[in-house]
Order: sequence, then C-alpha cells, then structure tokens
Amino acid sequence: MSQNGKEVKKMSDEAVSTNPYSRLMALQKMGIVDNYEQIRNYSAIIVGVGGVGSVTAEMLVRCGIGKLILYDYDKIESANMNRLFYTPEQIGMDKVEAAKQTLEKINPDVKIEVHSCNITTSENYDKFLENIEHGGINGERISIILSCVDNYGARMTINKACNKLNQIWMESGVSENAMSGHIQFIIPGETACFSCAPPLVVAEEGNEKKIKREGVCTASLPTTMGIIAGFLAQNFLKWSLNFGEVSYLLNYNALLNFFTNEELMPNPHCSDENCVKCQEEFKKNGKSRKPQKKIVQEKKEEKKYENDWGIKIVDESEQSSQVVEVKDVKTSNMSLDDLKNQFKMLSTKK
Repeated sequence: MSQNGKEVKKMSDEAVSTNPYSRLMALQKMGIVDNYEQIRNYSAIIVGVGGVGSVTAEMLVRCGIGKLILYDYDKIESANMNRLFYTPEQIGMDKVEAAKQTLEKINPDVKIEVHSCNITTSENYDKFLENIEHGGINGERISIILSCVDNYGARMTINKACNKLNQIWMESGVSENAMSGHIQFIIPGETACFSCAPPLVVAEEGNEKKIKREGVCTASLPTTMGIIAGFLAQNFLKWSLNFGEVSYLLNYNALLNFFTNEELMPNPHCSDENCVKCQEEFKKNGKSRKPQKKIVQEKKEEKKYENDWGIKIVDESEQSSQVVEVKDVKTSNMSLDDLKNQFKMLSTKK
C-alpha cells in the first residue's frame, strides 16, 4: 500500500493510522515471523483468477508480496457476480485486466503482470515455462505457482510444467456443488504430484464430460471460495515467511464442518516421467525443500492458588470440562445472596 500515492520503499512497523503496513509488521513485533518485509522478495504466478484466484490475489497484494503474474483467458460475465472481487461495471473485460486494475489501486507497491491466454496450447505453454524461469523479481525464477483453475486439463498442464522445471507449487479447487474444497502443497520429488494420485477423470481417459452432469450448471458460493482462497493465501504466507505449520493436503467439507490434513507421498510409478526424475534426484542429493516447522507457543507458568475454600483453577487445555473445582464448601443451606458473597470474597481475597 502506498502513502499518499507514493511508493513505500521500506515497511515501517510504526503503529500509526497513516502506516499501511503497521498491522502486518506487528506480526514481527509479536514474534510470529522473523522478518515480515522479506515477503517483498517473493513472486507468484496465479493461474486462474476466478472465484478462488482473484480473492487469493487480493489477499497477497494486501500482504505486500513483491510481484504477481496472473494468467486467465476468460472475460467477466454477469454470472460471475455471485463471487467476490469483481464488480458489475467490469463485465465484458478480460479477467486479468480487470484484476490488475483493481489490485493496483489496492496496493501500487506490488508489481502486477497479466497474460490473457490459455496455457494448455503448445505456444502458450512454452511461454509459460519461460515465465516461470525468468518472470520473477529481477528476472529470477518465480518463487511459487498457485493453481486456481477449474478444469483437469489446466491442472495437468501446470503439473507437467512444474515437474519439468522442479518448481514448487500449490494447487486448489472447489467441488462442483460448492460444498467442499481443498489446497495441496506440492514439492516435485518429495510429495505426490497431481499425476501421482490422479482424480476420477483419469479413469475416463481425460474426458471430463463423462463425470459431469448434463445440463447442470456448476454451483459456486462466495463463502466456500473465500474460505479456500484464505487457506491458500495463508499457506503461502506460512511457507514464505516460515511460521506455523504448512498444510500439504487440506480438505474442507462445508456441510459437515469437517477437515482432513495429510501428506501424500510421491508415486514411484507416476505416469509423468519428470516426476519420477525429480524423485530420483531427491533420493540422490537428499536435500529437502520442506519448510521447517516454526510454531510459536506461549510460555505457561504454573501458578499456585491458596484460599480458605479449597477452590483451585484448572488449566482449560488439561481439563476443558471442569474449570473450577470446589471442595468442602457447604452450600445446601445458603441463600443465593450468601453464595454471591462467598464468591465475591474469593475474587477479592489476596
């Protein structure tokens, strides 16, 4: 975010209302992250700026990422208005151009690059590979790719590119009925790629039409998509700023309020030969690219309480069902006022 239209060259942690980064830099002051400003050294390619991708892009821009490259080839329609981010006056615009327009207003400090094209074509695929290798900050390799596409073909194209270049990426998706979603963190050679544990569409030889219901419009909810976008952006922040625990495969079911969090190992017989090569390379060098866990925990001090009534405070984490234990307190013949006075004396006694 800029101050009065001027680029902020250094993120200040000054707690004033005019500092657009003060609330973010507070994470550093609180010891959650070591150096928040390093987020400016990261670049990301987001493929698909629909319901999940556009909101993810907004979150990362508000967090101050260094550079974002957006890929999509659709235009904004009235049917997109049930989702977050886009507005009615942008109907008819290329999604990437509309996204750039909005994102640059939110935070001019972030470099935004857009490509309105289909990466699954041979010509655009080659350009996509080149952009991964040289599209980052100062012409360097891109930091990460965030897949927010809604079809199998595009996911497989991203998977193929990342395996070929040994590129770390995160995949995301929302179900056809908008009642579930997932994110997946993929490190070629160390975790399962998208081809290692393929979805049902593979059984149908890549024909998605065979598993989709004829004449039924895919549902979308801004709530579910916003939740998945939040998980994806949060996972990127935890990975890039090295805090908390990165999720490798997080599944969310909105109907049951149910989550699963697990890690899939790579398939040594994966159909993608570059995935197998990455596995072999990892076995040889043994250098893991998995982020180290850095979990901030509050220090707990054991406190002793002495009082005339035998009442003690129980740690909620150890005994959630019983917070206060009362011993030898005769209350059967006490009036309500007497009880209130007893507990009042307890709370004020030193």
